[in-house]
Amino acid sequence: MAGVVLAAVLCLGVARVGAAAALKARADTAADAAALAGADSLALGQAPGQAVGAARAAAAENGARLVSCSCAGASAEVVVVVGRAHGYARAEADARDPLGGLSREPARAP
Repeated sequence: MAGVVLAAVLCLGVARVGAAAALKARADTAADAAALAGADSLALGQAPGQAVGAARAAAAENGARLVSCSCAGASAEVVVVVGRAHGYARAEADARDPLGGLSREPARAP
């Protein structure tokens, strides 16, 4: 009986860790999309306020809420939240690329 209870507790623990990892991945994906949307708006010559709006819309489309967005020059840096998980991303329009390409830095904690 003790073995069954221990196995059940371990299964619940593994399930919680898996759910937390999945939530973090969703937050990181939403942050990537929001940062790219913000940087894309800036690359198209839109005002920083419009870039923040684009980042907010992209985050919402991915089930996240935009917590902060710093859109200036050619770069956008965002923090989003999905449930209890936070995601961070930074994207920058490459001024050397004549087609206005975007680059994305890997996600890392703010």
